[in-house]
Amino acid sequence: MDKLMISNNIRRLRFDHNEMTQQQLADHVGVTRQTIVAIEKRKYSPSLELAFRISLAFNLSITEVFFIEPQ
Repeated sequence: MDKLMISNNIRRLRFDHNEMTQQQLADHVGVTRQTIVAIEKRKYSPSLELAFRISLAFNLSITEVFFIEPQ
C-alpha cells in the first residue's frame, strides 16, 4: 500500500486567526515551534491526539485542518 500524503491548512488558518504565530499555536497545543514548522512543511505527521488539539485550537473539525493530497 502506498504511503498517504497528508497535507494541512495550518498556515492559512493561523493567518485567518488574527495572524497567529507558529509559537502561539505551539504554546496553545503544547509542542515546540519547530514541531509546528515541521507539520506545516509536511515533514512530520502529527499524532492523532496532536492533530485533534490543533483542530480544536481553530475550533474546526480535523478534516478541515488535515486532508489527503490527491496522487
